[in-house]
Amino acid sequence: MDWDHQIYFEDVHTDSIIKPISIPITLQRLVMEAGSNRDFSLMHHDNDVAKITGAPDAFANTFFIMGMFERLVREWMGLKGSLKKIKSLRMTNFNCPGSVVTISGTIVELLEEQSAVVINLAMANQDITTVTAEVTVILPRRI
Repeated sequence: MDWDHQIYFEDVHTDSIIKPISIPITLQRLVMEAGSNRDFSLMHHDNDVAKITGAPDAFANTFFIMGMFERLVREWMGLKGSLKKIKSLRMTNFNCPGSVVTISGTIVELLEEQSAVVINLAMANQDITTVTAEVTVILPRRI
């Protein structure tokens, strides 16, 4: 990550695409994430328990997904931007070990008075969208 990189409100336009990032999902990553967020629900890191609940395997939890969305946005906007709100999170499929998820964003609205940018976020696994959300960020102005 180039922490000298900064996006300003004047630089963005609706329908612009944020450069996607890809993250491999491993059982180790899920265990580490569950421990760091104190989410000890077994279905997120125990394959057998996950299968009993109807999932195909252990799967990424909400904190993992939110963290990956936040990573994409923070790396795109730079240190002077601020994340205001992630909302409308919708999970439609599982993200399990052995897969690689791609996180992407599209700018859908500019709120001039607040210097705010609304971004539609998506997480995809093998070209199937598994999670969507919306984030609002505040960007600095050049002036």
